Amino acid sequence: MQRRQLLRLSGAGVLSAPAILRARRARALGGVPPDDAREAVDVELVLAVDVSRSIDAEEHEAQMRGYAEAFRDPQVVRSIAGGGIGAIACTLFTWSDAAAQENLVPWSRIDDAASAERFAAALDAAPRRTGSYTSISGAMEHAMGLYEEGPYEGTRRVLDISGDGMNNAGRRLEPVRARLVEAGIVLNGLAVVDRAPMPGSGSALEDYYRDEVIGGPGAFLVVAEGFEAFGRAVRRKIAREVAGLGAAGHLAGDVLPFPRVDRVAA
Repeated sequence: MQRRQLLRLSGAGVLSAPAILRARRARALGGVPPDDAREAVDVELVLAVDVSRSIDAEEHEAQMRGYAEAFRDPQVVRSIAGGGIGAIACTLFTWSDAAAQENLVPWSRIDDAASAERFAAALDAAPRRTGSYTSISGAMEHAMGLYEEGPYEGTRRVLDISGDGMNNAGRRLEPVRARLVEAGIVLNGLAVVDRAPMPGSGSALEDYYRDEVIGGPGAFLVVAEGFEAFGRAVRRKIAREVAGLGAAGHLAGDVLPFPRVDRVAA
């Protein structure tokens, strides 16, 4: 049994921590490399931020500031602490062309306000560089490598893709998305509808992210109506992701289930 499955069972109250340790020892005695080399967390969260040429310097700054502020938000910190393990692992990279991805903040364990602040400070200090084309498929492939090479193992793996355009470079999106979903990675989206060049293009981007980008059990899309709404959208989105809530989930104090598509106005 893979440790990811054991962690899920433990979080559901099916297996105790000693049972997980016994399973690890059994794997080691059986000649299978133990999973102990990876540290257990509730979720491995990869943040993938669009910096293609449609994103200007001000919008790029709005995105980075939004992610930093999200990790300073008390609700996000409470969501992290409320997990079965009480910790997540998170990393952030920017993307544009098929081969243009830049890891800005490495995998980091976040388990309290202090570690969340360190992650936010690293985002504040990260460089702001932009690219040209929009390769969502390239971002997905890059994220897969980060999961494979990372030092953590979560009960869930979530890829958070934010952007304001459709895939126009690199591999076709559908088979790449299918590979990640098959690997058990949940793909959530944050689509920024801003400065639409023609009537209906905002709706087209929302439909595209909903139908072509997000995927996996409980996957959802947040639509920010302009970069002015980005900070609020990303705080809501990350709180929901680390709490493990899909389209039918609830956060404390919420009466209605979360929709598959959630809109945040400017």
